[in-house]
Amino acid sequence: MATAHRISPALQPQLYRFSRLDYAAVILYIGFAGIFALAGEFLAPLVAQLSPSPAAASYALNLLFYASVGILAFLAARKVVGRDLRVLATRPWFTVLMVPAGVIVMMILTAVLVALGGEVQTSVNQAGLQRLMQQVPAWLMVPLLVVAGPFVEEFIFRHLLIGKLSRRLNIWLCCALSVVLFAALHIAGREAITLTALLPYLAMAATLVFVYVWTGKNLMFSYFVHAAKNLLAVVFLYAIPPELFEQMQQLQA
Repeated sequence: MATAHRISPALQPQLYRFSRLDYAAVILYIGFAGIFALAGEFLAPLVAQLSPSPAAASYALNLLFYASVGILAFLAARKVVGRDLRVLATRPWFTVLMVPAGVIVMMILTAVLVALGGEVQTSVNQAGLQRLMQQVPAWLMVPLLVVAGPFVEEFIFRHLLIGKLSRRLNIWLCCALSVVLFAALHIAGREAITLTALLPYLAMAATLVFVYVWTGKNLMFSYFVHAAKNLLAVVFLYAIPPELFEQMQQLQA
């Protein structure tokens, strides 16, 4: 804990005031997410007409979503990004060692919570990503799942909900909101919100909240942990032969 605080600079209040770009990024994020969640079934026929491949259409929509929000998020947080990268550069071995450690902790916590839940369940969101990854090349999935997606989510659920909102609300309340909203929004509109479906996302969110706060609200450190976890998932899924993957899915069904 002490190590984390030593690598963190004194917080600069001007970097933690909400800006118009913050609001624009959040509105765009909620707007896109709301459209996909509430009107996904109505948009499916239109998307099918625009693209002969459902996988290509789904990939394009997701990339448009995360790229659009990501550009706004980066512009809004560019000074924080620069500062946090400079901080991590002063302790390179901390970053190199602790990012994999954060991923391992996340995987262990997920396994423990899922085991306590008593039932292994693949969420609709996860199943959809797995199907998409079976049809889209890995080099196309990396910009979406490893670069843009994690940055957008860390910007909104950690930097805004904790870093900035904690100037107005109790930080632990902000942390709880970050965990619950991160988990809920990953399955909202796709399936019933149950504890079993939420558990993997709750574990992931709890780990990311912990490393964000532990490193003195370092946005880039939590982003690196999030991106590394997603990269590991991409490598794992693309390394599994399709036949074996189908057998694993049948065993879970």
